[in-house]
Amino acid sequence: MPQPNDLSRSLTALDQDSTLIAVIEMSQASWLVGAMVPGIERHPLKKLRPEAEELLRQLQRWRDEATKAGRTVRRIAVAFEAGRDGFWLARWLRARDIEAHVIHASSVAVSREHRRAKTDRLDVELLKRALLGWLRGERDHCKMAAIPTLELEDARRPSREREALVSERTRIINRMKSTLVRLGIRDFRPNLRKAPERLRALRTPEGVAVPGNTRAELERDMARLQLIKEQIREIEQMRLTRMAQPPADAPHAMLVLLARVVGVGIETADMLVNEVFVRNLRDRRAVARYAGLTGAPDESGARRREKGLARAGNARVRRGMLQLAWRFLMFQKDSALAQWFQRRAADRRPGTRKTMIVALARKLLLALWRLVTTGEVPQGVVLRAAG
Repeated sequence: MPQPNDLSRSLTALDQDSTLIAVIEMSQASWLVGAMVPGIERHPLKKLRPEAEELLRQLQRWRDEATKAGRTVRRIAVAFEAGRDGFWLARWLRARDIEAHVIHASSVAVSREHRRAKTDRLDVELLKRALLGWLRGERDHCKMAAIPTLELEDARRPSREREALVSERTRIINRMKSTLVRLGIRDFRPNLRKAPERLRALRTPEGVAVPGNTRAELERDMARLQLIKEQIREIEQMRLTRMAQPPADAPHAMLVLLARVVGVGIETADMLVNEVFVRNLRDRRAVARYAGLTGAPDESGARRREKGLARAGNARVRRGMLQLAWRFLMFQKDSALAQWFQRRAADRRPGTRKTMIVALARKLLLALWRLVTTGEVPQGVVLRAAG
């Protein structure tokens, strides 16, 4: 996915005289918009209703002020932090020929002073300085998020919804088991198909039935559990139906190819394609960095050490790749990557396997990225037959 800006569009002193810069501090109740308007010495600040049309009218009013001051606004650059509102506003502004950027909130340096002042007004000034520096070509002021299309965002929803439903299913099952353990019942399995019938026949170690309020609570939990299981099956069936169709676009073709790798399930393939591989990542370092599988070096003077994973990337991808790495060792034992892991983890020192599985997850992610982008099959990896 192309970045919204590049060095060729950096803000020069000449551009600044014709560029209206605005940043938005967004909340559910209101938007606080700060701007730098050509020809206007003051930096206006305006609180607006959280409506895109209201923002557009305010930008037009500032453009008119610049015109009255003898300046012609040829470029409007608007930025806001990535948050609850997502990317819809950036897409809406770009459709109206306004340059829009979404700032990674964690990439903006803040004061480390204890009990620093924190207000929306101060945040607007901080974002304004970060955006101005970034537009001038000083890329370390902040990092910009790639703005996905509505179709790409929608493609991620089934995988993310299924992950949330699976977590909810596990939470309900654990809660039901905990409720029964308090009564001394340890061998009941709520996820079985005949669990509701078995619940009525349950007896505590004292030989009495499950109390009425507790049984009613468990029955309601079972009804929720049944609904969640049906929704999970619906999502999985919808994905299988789509997989059976001929590839209609690049993400679908990537998904079909990735699902052919023995040991990679459809859920994992769908997550990797829609979370990572559809992005136009620059190189293998960018891929590993986005997944949060790179190290965090701590070097100063004679000190040289690693603080572990940076954990700055996509946590969903990182968890999925670590699980896939263990599964890969079982299903692809003869592959070059699995043999490399076995050689490196052969010394049996404490913690070696845990450390090396992270390295394997990183190597495996890069190998799968090359597979779906260039067609290069990793050495020794077994693929299922096509079709």
